[in-house]
Amino acid sequence: MDLNTITAVSHPQTRSALPVWTPGDAWLAGGTWLFSEPQVHLTRLIDLTDLKWPALTITESHLSIAATCTISQLDALTCPADWLAAPLVSQCCRAFLASFKIWKTATVGGNLCMSLPAGPMISLTSALDGVCTIWTAGGGKQKIPVLDFVTGNQRNCLAPGDLLRQIDIPIAALKRRSAFRQISLAPVGRSAALLIGSLDGDGALKLTVTASTVRPVRLSFPRLPDAGALHDAIGQQITDDMYHTDIHGKPLWRKHMTLRFAEEIRAELLGATLR
Repeated sequence: MDLNTITAVSHPQTRSALPVWTPGDAWLAGGTWLFSEPQVHLTRLIDLTDLKWPALTITESHLSIAATCTISQLDALTCPADWLAAPLVSQCCRAFLASFKIWKTATVGGNLCMSLPAGPMISLTSALDGVCTIWTAGGGKQKIPVLDFVTGNQRNCLAPGDLLRQIDIPIAALKRRSAFRQISLAPVGRSAALLIGSLDGDGALKLTVTASTVRPVRLSFPRLPDAGALHDAIGQQITDDMYHTDIHGKPLWRKHMTLRFAEEIRAELLGATLR
C-alpha cells in the first residue's frame, strides 16, 4: 500500500546519524505491517537497512539476533548439534501466518515490536530467556528480558524514539531439552495458544505461555511437577483476565488449550527424562 502522507525517508548508516525523533516518525525494517494499511499519522520513515547489522552472531555465551534479521535468515541458521532446543527455531518460524515472500522481508524485531499475543518470535525468544538491547532516544542503552519487553496486546516498554537493536539468547538456554505445542482455529491461522517447555540439566522446568495470553507468561519449577501441581500453578499465575480474546479464539477455549498443552509438555519432558 502506498503511504501518501510520507514526505521524507531517512537512511542513517550509523547510530550517530539517526535523526532526532519527532511526531510522525516511524522506523522501517521489513515494513510488512507498516505498508499493509493506511498510516495517515506518519510523515517520515527512518530506514534501518543501511545500518547493516549482522543478522545472526554466535559467541561463546550468546546467539545475538539483530532486530533487522528476517524470518528466512533465522530459519536458515545452522545450529550446533548440542543445541537441543534448535527445533524451536523452525517451529516458531512456521507458526507465522505468512507466505515465503513475507518470510524474506518480515523481521524478528518487527514481530517483537508489534507485540501481538500471537507473535511467534516473542514465543521463541521469551522461552529461550532472550534479552532485548534497546537504543534509547536519549542516546543510552537499556537491556530488558523479552518477558518484560512485551507488556500487553500490542503494548511494549518502548518509549517514542526508542529502537530495538537486538535480542541475545544465552547458549545455555539453547542447550535445554524442549517441547512445543501450538494451535490455531484454522489450519494456517494465527496462533491461539503457543506453549514451550524446557528442562535444564538439573531437571528444572520452565514453561512459557504465549498467544493464549495477552503477554508472555513464565512458570518456573525447580523440578518437574506432577499434573495437579502444574494445573494449580497455571490457575494461580494466569488469571482469567490475562487470556486474550479475538476472532482467533475466546478466553475459555484458550485457557482450556493452555492447560491441555501444559500437561502434554510435562508428560513429554517426563518421558524424555525416563528414557
